[in-house]
Amino acid sequence: MSGFSRRRLLASGGALGALGALSMAAPPAAWTWPPSGSVVGTGAGLDPRWVWDEVADPLVASLSERGDVPRVNELLREWTKNGQELPKGLPSELRTFIEDARQLPEWADREKLDLAYEFNEKRGLYLGVLYGMASGMMSTVIPKEARAVYHSYGGANMKDRITKTAKLGYDIGTANAYADDGEMIVTCVKTRLTHAGVRHLLPQSPHWDSAAPEDIPISQADLMVTWHSLATTVNRKMVEWEVPIPREESEAYLHSWQMCAHMLGIQDEYIPASWDEANAQADQVLTPILAPTPEGVNLADILMDFGKEIDGTILSRPVIGALTRFMLGDEIAEWLMIPEEPVWDPLLNTFWGPFVAFREGVLDTFPGTDKAYWMFDEVLRQAVLLFLSEGDYPISIEIPTTNRPQ
Repeated sequence: MSGFSRRRLLASGGALGALGALSMAAPPAAWTWPPSGSVVGTGAGLDPRWVWDEVADPLVASLSERGDVPRVNELLREWTKNGQELPKGLPSELRTFIEDARQLPEWADREKLDLAYEFNEKRGLYLGVLYGMASGMMSTVIPKEARAVYHSYGGANMKDRITKTAKLGYDIGTANAYADDGEMIVTCVKTRLTHAGVRHLLPQSPHWDSAAPEDIPISQADLMVTWHSLATTVNRKMVEWEVPIPREESEAYLHSWQMCAHMLGIQDEYIPASWDEANAQADQVLTPILAPTPEGVNLADILMDFGKEIDGTILSRPVIGALTRFMLGDEIAEWLMIPEEPVWDPLLNTFWGPFVAFREGVLDTFPGTDKAYWMFDEVLRQAVLLFLSEGDYPISIEIPTTNRPQ
C-alpha cells in the first residue's frame, strides 16, 4: 500500500471508527497478580488501574493552577545530574518532593547495577533495535498509551517525544546510571512530574475525553504496561532469539529496570521480583489489551519515517515495517496497516536466528550471504544510533502546560 493511499485510508472516518470500536472490544480482566511476587514481597493488593501518584499529582496540579510550571521548567533545566544540588528558587514543596523522590530504595543493589552496565555494553546493539522496533512500535497498539500520547502535548511533536523516551533507554544503559554523576534518576523523576502534568491536563481535553474510556490517564497499571513493553518484551525477545545470557547478568538487567520503575513512582508492590513474575504479570496486563486505535495507527505512521533522520540509512519504511512484523507478529502489523515486504520479510524470518547465533559464537559460519549479514549488522548499528543516542542537543524533559494543540 503506498504512502499516499495509506494516509488516505487513515483519513477515512469509517476506517478509524472501526479501529476505535475494535480497541474497545475486550475489557481488561480483574487484577489478580499478587504483591507476594513483587520486589518487596508484600502490599495492599489494590487494583493498580485505580491507583495513580498520590504525591506528585496534587503537587503538579497546584503548580499548574498557580501558573508556576513555566518557571519550574526553566529552573529544572539546570538539574541534570543525579547528585547535583537542586536549583535555587524552586517552590519549597517541589524541592521536598524531589529530594525524597531521588533517594534509592532500600532494596537497591549497587553490585547488580554495576553488572547491568556490563550487560548493556555487551547487548547494546540488540537493545537498540528492540527498544525501537519492538517496544516503540508496541506502544502504538497499547490503546491507553496511544490515546494519552496522541492527545497530550507530546503527540504534536513525536520526534521530540520519542527523543525524550530514548533518553531513558540511553541513560539506563550508562555506567553510572543511578550514581551521583549519572542522569537516570533525574530522567525518571522529571518523567514522573511530566506524567503528573498529563494527568492534570488531559482530562480537560474534550478530544481525549471523547475517545478515552477512563477519567484519569496513566494509572499505576498503565505505567506497568509500558514497563513491560520495554523490559519484559526486550527480555522475552532475547530469550526467543537464544542470546546466551548468564543468569546473573539477566538478573542485573532486570534490577536496573526494577529501579527505573521505583524512580518513576510505581509502587514497589507492583514491581515484579523476577522475570517469571514479570512474565506472569505481563500475560495479564499487557498481552490481552493490545489493540489498534485511530491514534495509534497515526503515531505508527509517523514512527515509520524516523529512519530518515540518519544519512544513508538502511532504516527505510520497508525495513522498519518488516522489523515491526518480525518483532510483533502479523496481527499487529495488520492493525498498523503495515504492508508485507517481499524481500525483507523472508530475509528476517530465514536468517535473523542464524545471524544472532553467528554473532554470539554459536555458529562457526553465517549460512547467508555476506551482504545479508552486513545488512543485519547495519540495522543493529543504526537502530542504536536512532533510539539510544542522546542526540545533538540537550534533552529537556518538562512538565506540560497544555494539551495537544488542535
